[in-house]
Amino acid sequence: QVHLVESGGGLVQPGASLRLSCAASGFTFINVARSWVRQAAGKVPEWVSGISSQSVRAYYADSVKSRFTITRDNGRDTLYLQMNRLKAEAAARYHCVMGATRATSQTPTPGQGTQVTVSP
Repeated sequence: QVHLVESGGGLVQPGASLRLSCAASGFTFINVARSWVRQAAGKVPEWVSGISSQSVRAYYADSVKSRFTITRDNGRDTLYLQMNRLKAEAAARYHCVMGATRATSQTPTPGQGTQVTVSP
């Protein structure tokens, strides 16, 4: 059974940093491309960043390019998202899903994920 646990969210001020984690179990993590998708209250999910199974390629939405970094540790079955210089529009629930790009990433499961709040 696939099991994903996202963590690392919280309340921060604009300009601060956060590091999100997604621990996976129940499948062969090393073989699967992954993405982070966020969903703000009342809005549709927004793909943020993705990474190939062996970390050869990383992809970013234009809105986060140069501020966010996606990485993965296949030995620990864990996906990360380092978020720097956070802006108010980054406030959302962040989910890790399968797929590396906007076109191939899954729709997140409601109720899971980790909440990021950016407020002065």
